[in-house]
Order: sequence, then C-alpha cells, then structure tokens
Amino acid sequence: VSIVQELVDMQLKRHQQSQQHLQKDVFEDWLQTETELTQERGLWGPVEGSLLDKWMLDMTEAGPCRMRKKMVKNDLFYLHYPYRPDVEGGENRALKYKVATSFDSKEYYKHCRPDSLVEHDTFSPDVISITSEDWPQEGDSAEEREIGFQGLRTRLQANRSVSGDQDEDSESLDPALDASEQEGAARKDESPDNQSVLRLLEKGEKITHMFRCARVQGLDTCEGLLLFGKEHFYVVDGFTLLKTREIRDIDSLPANMHDPIIPNSSPRSKHQKRMCSKFSYDDIREVHKRRYLLQPIALEVFSADGRNYLLVFPRKVRNKVYTRFLSAATAITDSAQESLAGQRRGANVESGASLLSNLIGETSVTQRWLRGEISNFQYLMHLNTLAGRSYNDLMQYPVFPWVLADYDSEELDLNDSATFRDFSKPMGAQTSDRLDQFKKRYREWDDPHGETPPYHYGTFYSSAMIVASYLVRMEPFTQQFLRLQGGHFDLADRMFHSVKDAWLSASKHNMADVKELIPEFFYLPEFLLNSNRFDLGCKQNGVQLDNIVLPPWAKGDPREFIRVHRMALESDYVSAHLHEWIDLIFGYKQQGQPAIEAVNVFHHLFYEGNVDIYSIDDPLKKNATIGFINNFGQIPKQLFKKPHPCKKLTNRTSVVDPGPIMPGLSYCHDKLFFHNLDNLKPSLHPLKELKGPVGQIIQHEKTVLAVEQNKGLIGPLYNRYVAWGFADYSIRMGPYETERCNFVWED
Repeated sequence: VSIVQELVDMQLKRHQQSQQHLQKDVFEDWLQTETELTQERGLWGPVEGSLLDKWMLDMTEAGPCRMRKKMVKNDLFYLHYPYRPDVEGGENRALKYKVATSFDSKEYYKHCRPDSLVEHDTFSPDVISITSEDWPQEGDSAEEREIGFQGLRTRLQANRSVSGDQDEDSESLDPALDASEQEGAARKDESPDNQSVLRLLEKGEKITHMFRCARVQGLDTCEGLLLFGKEHFYVVDGFTLLKTREIRDIDSLPANMHDPIIPNSSPRSKHQKRMCSKFSYDDIREVHKRRYLLQPIALEVFSADGRNYLLVFPRKVRNKVYTRFLSAATAITDSAQESLAGQRRGANVESGASLLSNLIGETSVTQRWLRGEISNFQYLMHLNTLAGRSYNDLMQYPVFPWVLADYDSEELDLNDSATFRDFSKPMGAQTSDRLDQFKKRYREWDDPHGETPPYHYGTFYSSAMIVASYLVRMEPFTQQFLRLQGGHFDLADRMFHSVKDAWLSASKHNMADVKELIPEFFYLPEFLLNSNRFDLGCKQNGVQLDNIVLPPWAKGDPREFIRVHRMALESDYVSAHLHEWIDLIFGYKQQGQPAIEAVNVFHHLFYEGNVDIYSIDDPLKKNATIGFINNFGQIPKQLFKKPHPCKKLTNRTSVVDPGPIMPGLSYCHDKLFFHNLDNLKPSLHPLKELKGPVGQIIQHEKTVLAVEQNKGLIGPLYNRYVAWGFADYSIRMGPYETERCNFVWED
C-alpha cells in the first residue's frame, strides 16, 4: 500500500508541475499575442505612437559592416524606471540620487499606464527532477554530457542501471526519436521539464546531440542547452543537465545541485526573459572560436539574418561543438567579400600578396585593405572580428581609435596633421608629461610579493564600464551601466558628457584614463542624444547633464558629427598612419620588448595565457581574478608578429574620398573600369540569357549573376530569386539556375 501511495503522490505532483509549466508557456504566449494586438497600428492598438514611447537598440547586425542600427520599442522601460513619488522633495530627497529615473516616468504614471488584459502573475513551480533510462554512464569527462532524446524518458527509480553497452563518450544515439514521438513519450511519463523543452521544437524534429552552454549578452549570462536537430539547432535558456544525468529547470534547483558553467555568474534578473532561439543550418553564416574570461571556452555563431550568439561551454567541450557546427552547417560563407573576417577561412591575415596566394584566391584582408578594396572602417571591423572582439561581450567589445585631436575648430582641416592624434603612440603617451610619468612608473615598479611584473598602465583602453559609459543614454546599455554602478548613475562630473572633455581626459589629464573609442562613434548618432530623458544629475558648476556636448565643427547635430567623424577616419592622413595604431592594438607592439619600447605594457592579467581561473584553488583569489578581468578588460588576440605594412595612397581628386562614407565603395581610382577602357573585352560566352530587361546584376565570388526586372536575388548565397509584379498579385520564389518556381504566395 505504501508503494502504491508513493507512486500516486509522485504522479500527482508531476501532473501538477506539468500543468504549471503548461500554464506558464500559455501565459507567455498570450502576453506576446497581447503585445501584437495592442501595439501601434495593431488590431486594438493606436494609429499613432505616443511621445512617451521608448526605444532601444536591437542586437541584430542589420546594417553593413556589422553595424547595429535597428531600434525596437522598449516595453520594459517604465518597469525599469518607474515613477517614484517617495523620492521627490521632503525628507527622502537624498534618495533621488540613488535611484535611476526618467523625467518622462511621472507623465507616464499620470496618463499612460495601460491595463493589461491579463494579470502578470509570477510562476515559480518546484519542478520535479527527471531521470533518464538510456543515458550513457558518466565517465571521467563529467563536464561533457551529450545525449539523444530517447534518453529523456523518465523512470521512477533514480538509481536504475543503464541498459546496453553504450559508449560513455558517444556523441549520438541512433535512431533519434522525432519531436512528436518524444513529446508523446514525455506526456506518457508526465515529465514537466521534458514537455517544456519538446514544445519548443519544430514538429517532426529529430534531436541528435545536446550540450550544456551559457549564452552571453552584454553583462548578462543565461545558462541553457544547445540542441542539434535534423535541419535546425536550438538554444534553449533555463535548462541544464546534472551530473546525475537528469535534465532540470535551473530555477527549480537548489544552489548545491547546480555547478554553473561560468564561475560567479550573476543570477538571472526577474525582467530577463527566457529565450528559445531556432536557427536553420542553411542560415549559419560563420562560426568562430572565442575566449571568455581569457579562457578558450566559447564559440560565436553568426546567422545570415544578423543574429549572433556568444555561447560558453564547459571546459574541453568547445572544439567538439565547433566540429559539430562545421559538419552540420554546409552553407558557411567561404568568400572573402562576404566573410565577417574579410578573408576566406584558413587564410593568414599576415600573409603577403604572393603569386601562389593570388592564384588560389587566398588574399588576406590586409592585402584587400592595402589595395583599397575596403574602407578603413571595414578593415578595423574585420580585424576586431579576427581578434575575438564581440558585440555580445562588453568585456571584449570592438575597439576603434581616437582619430582627431581638434575639438575646438568651427571647421576641420583634414590637410593639417595637427588635426589628428598621434597614431604611433598609445593614449597614455599622447602628451610628454603623461608619457614621462608612465615611464617612471614602469622603471620604479616594485612588487614585494614578486607576483606582478612591471607595467605602464593599470587600466585598459576598453572595458565593460568604458563601453557602458559611452552608451549610457541608450538602452539596453543604461541597464548595463546601472548594474556596474550598483543601481544608480555615477556622479555627474564623472559621466560621459562632452566629446572634447573625454578626449582631454584620455589623452592628457587623467592618469587612470587611457580609453579608446567604440564603433558607434562612426555610424550611430542616436547614442549621443538623451532621448530617454534620464535624470543624469548636475555637475558641480551647475550644468544639467543631457545630450552629449559636441565639438563646434559638428554644428550641434549628432548626424553631422558622425558624418564628419567618419570622413576623418577615411581621410588620407588616417589611411597613411592607421597601421601604426594597428601595431599597438593587434600587432607586434602589443607584447614583449616592442611593447616596452612603445610604452604599451598593461597589467599582466589583461593578457591571454597569464591566468587559468580553473587552476586557482583559493576561492578568494579566484573571485578577485575573475572580478579583475570583468572590470578592467582583456587584450585582443595578437594578429601580427611583424610590423604592419603601410597603405600606399594613389592619386585622388580630393583629400577625402567620399566613397568610404558609404561602406564598400572605397576603391582607388586606378582600379575603376573607366580608367582602363582599353583593357575591356566582351565575353566570349553570354553570362546569362534573360527573357527581358535586366533588373539586377550582382558580382558573387568569381561570377556575375543577373535577373530580369521584377526579380531580386536572395543573399547571402544568391542561389534563389524572388519575383513579383504578376497579374494575380502573387510573389514567387525559386532556384536561380533553373528559374523553376518552387513557392507561390497569393494575396
């Protein structure tokens, strides 16, 4: 009787947990539906948006050259910055400076508080553990746990032995059940966690491999599972695999039962939404090996639609996952023109323009820049990508140079060398006074413990705080800044308020400030405006912080600042001296004796290979080391062991080539076809026989593709076309080679 009672109680509890999981999923789906119905121009939404609507930068790289320009509505703004009448006036006025607020929150509180169609309850079910019958036995490599989905069936006895003689390191279990069979089995065994995962899959999907991973976005990390299916892979937040071979919801686990992938990772915010992302293998553009906390444990996956994820894995698992991606994703880009790195996979960035490399098409991105095929902005983005810098990790954010030293003139003179910074010296050596002080620090350094070698700079030119302080006026970076600051804005006199003051601080006045710039200074004017109307406080001189104070040559217009700043980056002077800065950041002056001679030595914990956090046994020392890396930044991967070649400029009609302002249009004049008309010859064979006027021509790799009017080629492979303009108002799609119509969408 007791056994039957125990079984009934267990089944009842699992049924309750299953219902809670289902209710939670339905609740989230309804909230999404409600948002779509009530949004601007939605079925039940307003025709026009409100002036109090707030926007945030989307993480999708929708622009050229990995630019992020897309702004999306920020529905959580007034949850993050609610109106606080208790901090206005009276005895609690001092609290105002400890709470981040917006001047628009009060107005929103009075007039625009919407009543949700549902109550926003909080679901926190205590999920029952699920144990597999068919998982392999756990061996010495306990960090690596891959399973097939037939191993998701539950059992009543947790210690039941595994049947069969399976290899404990087996990568796949064949044959795999499809999603409908898996879900049916899970429902039969009443497995709440299994049902939650299976509901997220495509119908008929077959899962062959599963890995623990942690998704990194800014300062946030969310642990979950990476699933490899038949045609898609999935990143599912909030679930993990225990050492006991159980799949569990992380929120339901006691702290002592879960060993996080990332040491000392912060808990998930209550407003941080769990995500389940699905990617088709055909849409995987590139996969790059990455570091995290200076450890080789991460991969960055880039999709053709602009999404990219930085995934961290347990030790010794990354390379196996990388191999799995390469075998599953057959459409990975291997074209220099389309690659995020600006060169083909396997090409050496430091290789010269030899005859053999040109014949086999292995031209490096450096050679492309030297020939004028890509702009300075493009080249710097390619180098950042090759060096492991990532938008997804504020500790390894892409780094760009300060370009100008003139922030006082009404008009910039790009012919005058005094207009520009000294690219041959790091920011700490821009003035002779600071240079002498940093040299003195290095000479007189004395560590009584002998653990820290001498260095010039104890702070770094790129860190999470530097990035967040630059972008503090724009969400989601405001939230990142507040996390670093303990929930409130910094003192007004220390906030980023003026481009000129930031330059003087980094180049002259502040011994603890040697920061460089970020890519947004050359393409994104929105971060210079306080569109969210944050209360950033007043400086000691009484100036209220608001929009960024721009130099006179920007005419008070953020767009003009971006235009002129980008033009300066693409100027002849910068093109002729940019290689000197590259030597400092990515090149041979980054480390060793050349770095000492260039006054370019940083604290040793900034460099890869100087610390292994997994080998530190002392928890206090381990936490301090991780905190140091998190707060102060990480040196990029060294790309060049020899001096970077100088770009030889050709004759131009003007000092500033307007082409680079539009990415991809930076070509030397002697490369343009109309300068060499005598060399043009008609093709012996037609490239493409069209049935009508030409609508689009694209050069793809070494071929030229063309389609008729009312047709367009679909990138990045350009092997499919989309057509419109038919009498039935349909849209049609098919392969480029055969022009056969495979899909028809009718109105």
